[in-house]
Amino acid sequence: MISPLYAAVARRRREYYAGHPARRKRLRHPVVSVGNLAVGGRGKTPTVACIARLLRDDGERPAVLSRGYKRAQPVDGVVVVRDPEGIRSDLPRSGDEPLMLARQLPGVSVLVSEDRYLAGRLAEHHLGATVHILDDGLQHLQLDRDVEIVIVGREDLERPLTLPSGRLREPLDTLIVADAILTEPGVVIESAGIVAPVFTIRRSMQEPLVDGPFGEAQAAPQGPAVAVAGIASPSGFFTHLESAGRTLTRRLTFPDHHPFSRKDVASMMAEARASGAACVLTTEKDYVRLLPHRPFAVPVAFVPLTMEPEPLPDFKAWLAASLREARDLPGD
Repeated sequence: MISPLYAAVARRRREYYAGHPARRKRLRHPVVSVGNLAVGGRGKTPTVACIARLLRDDGERPAVLSRGYKRAQPVDGVVVVRDPEGIRSDLPRSGDEPLMLARQLPGVSVLVSEDRYLAGRLAEHHLGATVHILDDGLQHLQLDRDVEIVIVGREDLERPLTLPSGRLREPLDTLIVADAILTEPGVVIESAGIVAPVFTIRRSMQEPLVDGPFGEAQAAPQGPAVAVAGIASPSGFFTHLESAGRTLTRRLTFPDHHPFSRKDVASMMAEARASGAACVLTTEKDYVRLLPHRPFAVPVAFVPLTMEPEPLPDFKAWLAASLREARDLPGD
């Protein structure tokens, strides 16, 4: 099987960086890494947003550092998607998840670069960042981090196979590097050597919203809807809409990060009209990829997804203590 070989290579790569600390670059201010063992579908980006809000509301000036996966127009250097004053970039240069975070996080900087050390330096020197959040950081070993947060799904434990047979990017024993583990309600983490605190992550989908004429969020139209999802695990999105009382006239699925074309949007609008739908409902990540195609013939609404560690007071206290400890360490 190829999966054991993949797992062995992942272990050796991690051991290499652990044994050669000079290969890692270190930023002046603390770095909080948020990552997954698995490929997609674990709520990493909403978790990054939650942590950014907690830090911002505690008086920090957070900077989210992202690689901007599957950007349509990748550029060299650093793209400032958002600074503390407002959004500064567009979808092709930023990517869908960074732009979604930029829309959600006033007062927070969001930067995209293949070189996240360079992005962090820019955030520190020009945007006043006091702490960094490394988005999808578990496998980004080139940048040193002070706090390692790992999200673990039930499926990761029930079928702990690495790629290509399973969905894990690294084997389960990688959890030994975690400073905290976030997992689903009812999941028990049992693995030798793990001493990190385990927090439950509460996933909540909010009421659908549409952008108003001046950018303000408004309630979506009621009634039947066409559901559109271009994410890693679309079935949960559709199930939520139906459990919330929505009648779905059509379910349209696309690959994760799919770049919607005019033809795609025209097809959605035609499906909505033909089925008598009042609107199209989609995820917030899909919504930012649909925005360039406005105006829509049928209203398009997004369903905000939030992820929040529980118990929240305990998580906040743990995060604050971890940052205090990081700041007591000597810097470069």
